[in-house]
This record gives sequence, structure tokens and C-alpha cells, in this order.
Amino acid sequence: MERDLSALFDPRSVAVVGASDDPAKYGHAVASQALRADGRRPVHLVNRRGGTVLGRRAAPSLAAIGEPVELVVISVPGSGFEAAVEEALACGAKAIVGITAGFAEAGPEGAARQRAVVDRVRAAGAVLVGPNCLGIADNTTELYLASDRFAPGGVALLSQSGNLALELQLRGAPHGLGFSRFVSLGNQADVTLVDLVEDCARHEATTAIAVYAEDFGDGRAFARTAAAAGKPVVLLTAGRGSASARSARSHTGALTTSADVVAAACRDAGVELVRTPREMTVVLAALRSRPGPRTGGRRTAVFTDGGGHGAIAADAAEDAGLDVPELAPATQDRLRTVLWAQSATGNPVDLAGMGEQQPLSYADTVAELLAAEEVDAVLMTGYFGGYAASEGGLGGGGQAGGSVLAEGETLAAEKIVTHVAGSTKPLVLQSMYPESPSCRVLAAAGVPVFASTEDAARALSAMTGRPAGSAPELPQLHELQELSELHEPSGIPALPAAAPPLRDPGYHRVRALLGAAGVPFPAAREVTDEAGVLAAAAEFEGPYVLKALHLLHKSDAGGVALRLADRDALLAAYRDMHARLGDGSYSVEAMADLSDGIELIVGVNHDPRFGPVAMVGLGGVLTETLRDVAFALAPVPARRAEELLRGLRTAALLAGVRGRPAVDVAAAAAVIERITTVAAAHPEIAELEVNPLLVRPDGALALDARAVLG
Repeated sequence: MERDLSALFDPRSVAVVGASDDPAKYGHAVASQALRADGRRPVHLVNRRGGTVLGRRAAPSLAAIGEPVELVVISVPGSGFEAAVEEALACGAKAIVGITAGFAEAGPEGAARQRAVVDRVRAAGAVLVGPNCLGIADNTTELYLASDRFAPGGVALLSQSGNLALELQLRGAPHGLGFSRFVSLGNQADVTLVDLVEDCARHEATTAIAVYAEDFGDGRAFARTAAAAGKPVVLLTAGRGSASARSARSHTGALTTSADVVAAACRDAGVELVRTPREMTVVLAALRSRPGPRTGGRRTAVFTDGGGHGAIAADAAEDAGLDVPELAPATQDRLRTVLWAQSATGNPVDLAGMGEQQPLSYADTVAELLAAEEVDAVLMTGYFGGYAASEGGLGGGGQAGGSVLAEGETLAAEKIVTHVAGSTKPLVLQSMYPESPSCRVLAAAGVPVFASTEDAARALSAMTGRPAGSAPELPQLHELQELSELHEPSGIPALPAAAPPLRDPGYHRVRALLGAAGVPFPAAREVTDEAGVLAAAAEFEGPYVLKALHLLHKSDAGGVALRLADRDALLAAYRDMHARLGDGSYSVEAMADLSDGIELIVGVNHDPRFGPVAMVGLGGVLTETLRDVAFALAPVPARRAEELLRGLRTAALLAGVRGRPAVDVAAAAAVIERITTVAAAHPEIAELEVNPLLVRPDGALALDARAVLG
């Protein structure tokens, strides 16, 4: 439920408890900042000794102020925090910012204290940011309750790190980035990241939300809220390395990492996931320059005035998830009308020295590329800006006739601005001279300018279509209409109602659970002796498969026998396997037709933050060797499952190679939907896996299944 945070961001009055004249104390920094807006609302300083702080009288307690205080910042030693909270609530506080540390981050005792404080705050109808935080700021309401100033702008910064927040401010300044709000998340004991994203989404002055988080709390709720925000959300997170998979009992558990889970959630939610503060700044600068709807396409024209720059930029574009296709013949013909003979027109498009003779060729080429139907975006790279970089008559690279070329380059920049303004397609510039006058013309008009090729490519990726990790259009379920209510408009799948828990994770019980949901399996019978083997042979015809169910990795231990032609071969295989592997449960199954089939893996792993996460990919015995898998939050709709399959590195196998027919990917996707829906409805199952899922030209068939209870 949305929470009312108005008292937190626009309070009628503020008090700083622990205000101090000692510059070494955080209460000094917060009080100094708070007084910057003393005329906007009453600001009260509280120090238990009374006297004066920062040249003004300090109250010895909140009660001594003599009037209600709506927001209270508490920066006192840990032993006095609870008493300060009680006094704040008694004085009418509706919002508390807890600077004080030593709670959940300090161990079980601190966590218990923290829970008690939160219970008290909520019972009073108030909200608490922190504890263990560095404060908040809202430039739109002149609320300054953090140790540092944040330049005003449109980015709401929600961070678990104060130093990273300061770095982002420093990096953003050259790009004109400023901040509407800053919130130090602290322990998120009461007000959570999800609460803050929801509130910033409603905040008119906020145009983008930047998040640095190590603890998402409810990760799925974060993804759902970000998807519904209606504003760009950019996430920088730590701990994306491999999750501990030492106890994993399935391929799914062994292959799923924290990085996979976070990336899947961001992709499904349309969140821009970044790896460094620099990349976050690049993406925010790009989104600031183009805040409206994105173009919906990734086809990029690379335009350069030097072959090396063009080749490097093309590689960087593809690394950023953009496509760099060859331009259509008609487009190349039009380019030849504005370029000279030695210019390259295929993509990258290379002026090949023409810019020095005719600076307006830059603008003419940009105009043609923006007009081309097969181009969604333009990445311009190289020397542009160098002609105007020097005031001494020489270009930045020592080109003769610099003053004339500088004038021509500036005019070209102005014309490029006109062409971009008349187009819905984005242009990004990488320049060796990003601070030159002509580059500043472009930057002032909203064209992102970068010194680094990889930054320019990443910025363009953020400005176009679906970023690496954005949500696809929500499918209309055509085969499982009864499941349609499970998928929310945000693109984040809702969890189905919990089904009666699975108590026995045995192979045939798992088969029965999936089979009841419509997952097809070959005929099978569980056996424990020769009489059972013979009964199975009489129940259905061969060829047969025999599996030793009491082994974790059956194939590795010789616990699987295939293509047993008849009853005698089946019985002989059982006797051999029993002699080697001992007593236990075995499964006799009808042998599936493997000809023209592709083996897939479908698994679901329950993540403690994001809930069930699905993995699909190339399966069989080589699953962990090939590691050609993709991830998404579960349950996975059939259309999304098909997208995941067709995005695999080995997806060409599904379409048929070397004379083999194409397999029925749609049938496999429908089965994936059923499997992942079952897993999502059973939170007691830590790992659920079907491997292999055989997909053939005429359908899909699950050949093995495994469940691990949490």
C-alpha cells in the first residue's frame, strides 16, 4: 500500500536532536544544512546541554520547544535513541530520520531493539527513515537534512552509501545533472526502498530515480514498483557475484547466481541496471536528454570521420546491445549525393576526410541517417569538435585553416541540432574534444556528448527501445487462459495463490504434480523389484528407459539405461543396475523418440529476495558445461518463454540446422509456462527442474523432473 510520506519531504517544522557545535559530530553537519532553509519552516536545534549551537539558542529537549514538531532528525548515541524516539512521538512527530547506528546491522540484539522502535513508530502513525542512515534532502521543498549539498535537478537519489551519493553528484555536474531528492536508506527498518520509489514516482519534480542498494528487502515488490513508476529507474547494486551454490542439488541451483536474479528482475521491470557510478551517470545523462518515449528500435548507424573510430564505435555499440546493420541500398545512394567518392556508406558511415573540406557534410550526413527507415538511432564518433577546440586558428589536432573550419563546424553543430529536433530518433556524440564550442552547442540542445566511446554507446542503449534488461510487452495467454490473472500490467508476474504443499519430493510425486498441471511425460511406473519391472513391461510397450531414482546424478553413476528394446532387455538392465547400485526405487518408462529433438532445461530456484526465478536453456547432460541459459521472474508467460528460448546462443538449433527440421518452440514455451507456474505456487519447493524437456517438430515432452524442498 502506498504510504503518505508528505511529513518526511515537506514537513511544517523540523528539529535536529543532537545538534552540535563540534564539527566532528554528524549533528553539527545536519544542523548546519538544516539552517539553510530556516525561513521556509521553523528549524529547532536540540542539545541536552542547552546553550547555543551554531550561534542560536538550543533547546535542552524536544518538550522544551513548547510546540509540536512534525519531522525530527535524531543523531544521538545509541543508548539514547529509544528515549529520543519516544519524546519525538510525544511532541507530535509524524516523521523521524534516524542517524544513530547500532541496530540490525550490529547483530540480533540490535535487530530486536530496531523492531521494537518500528512497532512504536507505526503505532503512533508516524514514519521512520533509517536508523543508521545519513539523512535526507528535498531541493523542491528546501529541506536539507543531510551532511552535504545536492545540486537541484530532476533525479531522485536513493542510496545505501553516502560516499557513492557524493560521487554521483560530482560525476553528474559536468552533464548538468541535479537532484530533486536524496534519501539515505539506512536499515530500511520502516520506510523501505519500495516506499520511496513509489513516492518518487508520484513526485512531479522527479524525472528519474537512481538507486544504489545492497538490500532490496522485498525484491519482487521493488521490481513491480519500478515497472509501474512511469519514470526511468536506474539501479546500481553490489554483490552481483556468484551466489553460494555449494548446497544446490540441481543444475538450476548450481547455475543461478545473484547477478542472474537481479538482471532478470531488472529486465522484466524495465530497470536500467548499471555496474559502476560512472555508468549510472552516463545513463542518467542520456535519459535526461531524452525523457520522453523511446524509439522502440536498436538499429544504429555509426557515423565517423575516421575509420578507426568507426570500427571501435561499432564494436562498442554491439557490446551495449545495439545492432549495427548494413544500410539499405537506397539509403547508401542518398548518402552518396552528400558525400564524396571515397566516403564509406555501408555502416559505419565514414566521411573519409570530407569534414575538413566541407564541415557541413557532418550535418548533411546526420540528416540522411535520421531520415533512413532502417535506422533507429545514430552514434556519431571521432574528431568533430576538434576544429573549434582552439582559439589560435588551428584545430585541436593542428589542422590548418582552423578559424574557417571552426566557424563551419559550429554552423554544422547548429544544423545538427535542427535535424535532431525534427526527428524522434536519438543522436549521441563521442568526441575527442567534448568541451569544444561546437560540442557545447550540441550538449546545450540536449544531445549527449561524451569523451568515451563506450559511454556514448551505453547512453544510446539507454535512449533506444528496450534496454538490456527491459520488460517485453505482456503476452495474451492463448493456451492457458485460466492463468491470465497471474500477470500484472506492470510486466512483473504476480505470484499465484499458494497450492497445498508438496510433502514428498520423490520423482513420481513430482511427475504427478507437474502432470496435473498439463506437463506431458512418457508413460512410467515406479518399481522396487523384478516383479515390478515385469508388470511395467506388461503395462506399456517398449522400447524402455530404466532409471535409478535413489541416485542424485543418475547419468554420472550409470543409473540410466536407454533404448531397451523389449522385456528381456529391460529385465537384464535392471539386474545389472541393481547389482551395481543396490536396493532402491527405479523407474521404468516408455522411451521417447529422440530423433530430430532438442533437449532443453527448465528450472525454478526460489530466491530469498525476488521469489521464484526461472531458468531455461539448452539441457541434457551438457547443461552445466555449455551454460547456455536465460533467466526471468516466475511464472513465465508462454510468449516470454519463447523470447527467452529464441535469445539463447544456440537458438539456431531450434530453427533447424544441417537439414534437421525446426522444433515446436511454441509447444516448449507453453510447457515452460506450466512448469514455472507450478513452482511459483509451491514456495516450499526450493528448486524445481525438468531436464531434459525434449522439444521435437511435433511438440514437447518432459523426460525427467526433480524437486528439492526448502
